[in-house]
Amino acid sequence: MGRYADLVLLFFAYSFLGWCIEVTLKYIQFHRFINRGFFTGPILPIYGSGALLITLAVGDVSRFESAYGTTFALSFFLCGAVEYLASYFMEKRYHARWWDYSQKPMNLHGRIWIGNLVLFGLGGVVIVNLINPVLLRWFGAVSLAARQYTAGAMLAVFAADYVVTHFVLKLVKTGVESSQADSTEQISREVRLLLSDRSYFHRRFVDAYPDVIYRTERINARMAELRAETERLRKEAEARLESRREQLAASLEPSGSIKNTVIRRQGELIDLLYDEAAATDEMKAIKKAIEADMNRLKNRRL
Repeated sequence: MGRYADLVLLFFAYSFLGWCIEVTLKYIQFHRFINRGFFTGPILPIYGSGALLITLAVGDVSRFESAYGTTFALSFFLCGAVEYLASYFMEKRYHARWWDYSQKPMNLHGRIWIGNLVLFGLGGVVIVNLINPVLLRWFGAVSLAARQYTAGAMLAVFAADYVVTHFVLKLVKTGVESSQADSTEQISREVRLLLSDRSYFHRRFVDAYPDVIYRTERINARMAELRAETERLRKEAEARLESRREQLAASLEPSGSIKNTVIRRQGELIDLLYDEAAATDEMKAIKKAIEADMNRLKNRRL
């Protein structure tokens, strides 16, 4: 039971640490305090979940391999999977993109990107080798009963916070689904207006995600149309550019080169049509004169 209590305490410790990181980053960005996350309390479960997965995975693997590189790789992929799946399912459930890395290099569908993955890997190494030993030593200094009661109390508060969050998100989802707006900005304004005159829990949620991107089926369809139209225009522009390139190449070809090509092809045509056995004296004379002129041209070019 002591191990389970410690894992619960680790989950909440890293969830709180993640909340502190997010609040600090948003303060730097917006120069004001923003209570980040879906929950009202100072907790971001996605951080706690990632740290807990790293702790469990590395603990199982350490029996065979305990190198820093292994910890980095496990953290890289596990936390990346957590962030990607959280983004995917939250978007599907609430029609909103809570974070978007589409403008970042080496991103996957805008849900994760290489920069965060590297930080996850480095963070996993720090968690396993530096922070976990300290936290577990602190937990060990407290009696098992105290740890169990603390873990139980935190889970109870977490459950109550989840209930409040559920109703807030349900209202957000209803507002998004009922919207007839044609852009995410209009939906965002409608959601803000919907939650602005309600309780603190509702208003706090609006401030927690100032850059959320709402996407209804109507907007998704419109975006698909825009992508198709953009692709059509791109292909038309490429076709026009290719046509102009061919015209330009033709206009830049020297006249002498064109004359030589015409003369050569005329000679080929004469050879195909001329029959020595059936030719009259006049035709033979003309052919001889043409050959003489062509020889003169060849000698002149030389």
